[in-house]
Amino acid sequence: MTFRSFTYSHALRGILSLFFLSLNYNNYFYATEAIRLGNIIRLPSCKVPPFREAPAFWNDKECGSNKNDPINVAMTLDVNYVRGTMAAIFSILQHSGCPEDVHFHFLAAHDTEELTMAIKSTFPYLDFKIYLFDSERVSDKISKSVRQALDQPLNYARIYLADALPDDIGRVIYLDSDLIVVDDIAKLWNVDMEEKVVAAPEYCNANFTTYFTEEFWKDPELSKTFEGKKACYFNTGVMVMDIEKWRREGYTDKVEGWMRVQKQEKRIYHLGSLPPFLLVLAGNIKGVDHRWNQHGLGGDNFEGKCRSLHPGRISLLHWSGKGKPWLRLDSRKPCSIDHLWAPYDLYSSSKHFFDE
Repeated sequence: MTFRSFTYSHALRGILSLFFLSLNYNNYFYATEAIRLGNIIRLPSCKVPPFREAPAFWNDKECGSNKNDPINVAMTLDVNYVRGTMAAIFSILQHSGCPEDVHFHFLAAHDTEELTMAIKSTFPYLDFKIYLFDSERVSDKISKSVRQALDQPLNYARIYLADALPDDIGRVIYLDSDLIVVDDIAKLWNVDMEEKVVAAPEYCNANFTTYFTEEFWKDPELSKTFEGKKACYFNTGVMVMDIEKWRREGYTDKVEGWMRVQKQEKRIYHLGSLPPFLLVLAGNIKGVDHRWNQHGLGGDNFEGKCRSLHPGRISLLHWSGKGKPWLRLDSRKPCSIDHLWAPYDLYSSSKHFFDE
């Protein structure tokens, strides 16, 4: 498969291609009604929304056989975010030079049979496995954050990837469900990690102190955590992880240790699963080009207002924050950036492709 770089004209071609796809792909497996709670649409937990079947993507001849060294991508799988997951998968396959080399690993808290059917019906040729994530392992360590979605146990599953995935998997790309990849993911996979356990874009201009409470910074012992480090913010929604090293050096226990401090001793942060990652890894990761996480497109965690793209090249667009593109498009109040996500939306009831 020939790689195509991302342009706005590509987005237009994608919209037109999905128009014709929508006329041909009618293999629906469930119809469901949505329940609206404030600004959040919650789907009934026992129903998976219907999706069109995606086109098949095959390797070019020059790809060769990579069965023994696949590109492993891990994501969570949840009914309320599955629409985003489907779009992310579609985008990865469409822009991959060797799409058959990409193997997907999904962590789900429940309803694995219906979710498995959803993936198989939408991507019949996809190489994937679904692993049941035990929410009880983390539920007693979660403290209330600024947004309810951040408090869900599955949001913490990335901490336990090394335990969930088979031992023969040494490296994995972890991705959130609210993003699309518009470049060949092999470029991210092949990053030289320089013996670090995590590789991700770092943002050293961000005000790092705001990710922790005043109580944290006033504590003479806790505030020493980042001494001698150039601690920078990084977003845990896009990470290359050396999970063999993660297992060997006990990083799960290290992250859980900070969660226990937060839960049992004093409130040292407000933002879900991100701060304990920063406490353990900030200043000790391999930095990756910012093009691999154009994040914050969902606005902040309170209002989710529209944001513009940052200048520079783009390989991945990430709607981190409160605003999700599928909800804004369905409400007919989308941000302009949401129209770049729309061509990858395989939800069978989508009408926004035809809207002005």
